[in-house]
Amino acid sequence: MNWQGKRALVVGAGRSGQAAVLKLKKLETEVFLTDRQEREKLQGIEELGLDEAHLLLARVPEWEEIRAELIVLSPGVSPEQGFIQAALAEKVPVWSEVELAMRDSAAVCVGITGTNGKTTTTTLAGELAKRTGRPTRVVGNIGLAMSGQVEDLAENGIVVAELSSFQLEFIDKLHVQIGIFLNVTPDHLDRHHTLANYLEVKARLFENQTPADLAILNWDDPLVRSLGGEMKGRVLYFSSTSFLPDGISVWQDKIVYAEGGERTEIVERQALQLRGSHNLENVMAAAAAASELGLTWPEIAQVLREFPGVEHRQEKVGIFDGILFINDSKGTNPNASEKALLAFEDPLILIAGGKNKGLDFHEFMKLVKRKVKHLVLLGQAAAEMEEAARDEGVERIVRASSLEDAVEKGIAEASPGDVVLLSPACTSWDMFKSYEERGELFKELVRRHYREPKL
Repeated sequence: MNWQGKRALVVGAGRSGQAAVLKLKKLETEVFLTDRQEREKLQGIEELGLDEAHLLLARVPEWEEIRAELIVLSPGVSPEQGFIQAALAEKVPVWSEVELAMRDSAAVCVGITGTNGKTTTTTLAGELAKRTGRPTRVVGNIGLAMSGQVEDLAENGIVVAELSSFQLEFIDKLHVQIGIFLNVTPDHLDRHHTLANYLEVKARLFENQTPADLAILNWDDPLVRSLGGEMKGRVLYFSSTSFLPDGISVWQDKIVYAEGGERTEIVERQALQLRGSHNLENVMAAAAAASELGLTWPEIAQVLREFPGVEHRQEKVGIFDGILFINDSKGTNPNASEKALLAFEDPLILIAGGKNKGLDFHEFMKLVKRKVKHLVLLGQAAAEMEEAARDEGVERIVRASSLEDAVEKGIAEASPGDVVLLSPACTSWDMFKSYEERGELFKELVRRHYREPKL
């Protein structure tokens, strides 16, 4: 990839934007960086070594000002801005940071997408990939930018990448030898506008595959299953609800691989530490990728039994005064939070709310009506969520002014044997920088409540 002496504009100065700047500088590209935030609010900006002329901060640049030969777009940045649309109109390449990173990587790429379960599946697939003994990087939407992480990997290296719709929207030649599509439900409609658009962007994961590659698809999701006939590579389905004579599925409470109807047991369902049928799907998808990477089923089973899950996804904070506290801050849309509700049979006190992504809450509130003893709402979407909850017959609802207030109200409503669950069904961006920050504060607030003496 030769970008020496050419002009590139990186849009967004977060983790992926800064990684893209450093990568392009190594390629001896003239790099400009733009962000709507002021310099004082951007951590790590000084380490990039860009002078004032190449930092376009606290404003939106005009296309004529830069006329770059390449634009690298950070995931959270809308492509509908005028200067990006002007670049697209002039056929200037607009890439996501993952496209830039993988352009000169020789490693095998395992790409994982879907509305929910990406982080759990990516983390588990990464642990499995490491058991092969091959150099492995776990990167992407999981929190570690690809650029600077994958370029040194040789052909025996493995990149396990969580890929969001925002990252896949602007790929070009990104080639995933093993692609996993977990599920699709309405999400990010404030950006993609329709479910059809969202599905189309997600399916770009497979567009550069060859007949030698593998697509791992969820049989139980009709939209994902329908993509099977369009794949250029081999297709392997997984199902948590039906036995598949060819694929990975459940048979008599065991996860099995079958080929031509002949079953091979992988692991007993009860041996898994992960709860919920959605996690069965994550486990099966990761196991399929690991088998393609060369691990045996017994080797895979050992990792599956040991895997405890990921932080901020149905994470056990602790049991205090007989009350179980669960941090599911990564539940950033209604479908993700539904899966958390369904994972528990105990009475639930649900803390929800944040910033909505253009999604409707009525179906979610139907489940809340069935499963939740008391609903605590906070954040920008609280009024919208309360209206939907009232429409669906939810009665015990209280508003909170902050997460601190929500935790205290949740604890006040809980009795021994109950579960206090943070699963917001919304993004964190109205009150926090990330779902991680939200989840960390929740855990600290719970522990602080039981640590501090009550006067």
